[in-house]
Amino acid sequence: MAGRRTDTRNRIQQVALELFAERGYEQTTLQEVAERLEITRPALYYHFRTKEEILASVGERLVDSIDELVEWGHAQPKTPESRREILRRIGELLEGQWRPLFKFAQVNQGVMQGMRTGERMQRGMIRMVSLLEVPGADPVRRFEARLAVFAVILGSVPFLFDMEVPESERASVAMEVATKLLGDA
Repeated sequence: MAGRRTDTRNRIQQVALELFAERGYEQTTLQEVAERLEITRPALYYHFRTKEEILASVGERLVDSIDELVEWGHAQPKTPESRREILRRIGELLEGQWRPLFKFAQVNQGVMQGMRTGERMQRGMIRMVSLLEVPGADPVRRFEARLAVFAVILGSVPFLFDMEVPESERASVAMEVATKLLGDA
């Protein structure tokens, strides 16, 4: 039974994010979320009472994933191989199930800033961006390490990438640039 409840919650979160991205957060109603899911409003309310609850729950799951990645990354040696693996995992995180939330967060920064989850997400992103810095490195090398992560982020958000590069190649282009920025190639 718990598995079904989790599946339903995940479906609600995914559909709500899609609608928030399509129609805008303020314009989307819980009724529209329920209709897209083909469930009743009471069934939706069983899982989430408000749009804010839906968004907060998605944000919390993302931040938990970022925190896990950052903890794992900090435990790795600062070798070229492990730094490339960290970049690969960041790209995987951004390309996977979290892409709609990143798109939503970019378009709806004001909504995210007003939420506790938004603040936690911002701190997690800062930790993730600084993950590849080598302690004691000069400011230029530290900045390059942060830019490497931003290159991967840019490559995962199609509307930010905005180049005539096929979607199938976008992530590999971003990863190649990121790896060059690290100077580990």
